[in-house]
Amino acid sequence: MKDLRKYVAEFIGTFVLVLVACGTAIVTGCGTPEGGIAAYLATAVAFGLVIVAMAYSIGNISGCHINPAVSIAMLVSRKMNAKDFVCYVIAQVLGAIAGAALLGVIFGFDCGFGANAVDPEKLFGGFLVELVLTCIFVLAILGVTSREAYSKVAGLVIGASLTLVHLLGIGITGTSVNPARSLGPALFAGGNALSQIWIFILAPLAGGIVAALIWMFLDHKDPAPKKSGKKK
Repeated sequence: MKDLRKYVAEFIGTFVLVLVACGTAIVTGCGTPEGGIAAYLATAVAFGLVIVAMAYSIGNISGCHINPAVSIAMLVSRKMNAKDFVCYVIAQVLGAIAGAALLGVIFGFDCGFGANAVDPEKLFGGFLVELVLTCIFVLAILGVTSREAYSKVAGLVIGASLTLVHLLGIGITGTSVNPARSLGPALFAGGNALSQIWIFILAPLAGGIVAALIWMFLDHKDPAPKKSGKKK
């Protein structure tokens, strides 16, 4: 039952992320000439605030990954087991699909769903941006969750970090840094969002793995030197 609660929490968290944050992108017209810079800022802040809200509501149940890139980083850094990783990812993807489906019901199934896409002539650049931004975001998560002393501010730091990477990435890829967040909307949006989904799955997962490896190196504890001395 405890495991089931964790998976349900991940479903709910990812559902809310897609519904509220991608919904904000739709309402504000993010990525359109009409939306302008205000829509960019509102969308970036929405993603960050959702993470803050979920971190302090479901964080004590599942850790509030709501992102396969975060989960794979936890797997690589040995902070979760393979079974939980698989179940977390399934729950996250299902939550994202449910959130996107509700967006379709609310706004119509031609609303764009806040889906991610990149200029077809700049696929490598889009892949690189997603990888690097995911690495930055996940590295912040690994760092702030590594010490009990940071627990009270962890949600705020993680939310601010997600807002930060969105400020750069929205104009390039729409900012994914989260395969589930991209897959749910892409299934309904179709077009470039679906044909390019491999970028928004592989790049964030690679970024999460790189972040885990970097953190394991930085946080490595050298063994205490052995005391030497002559016996009397």
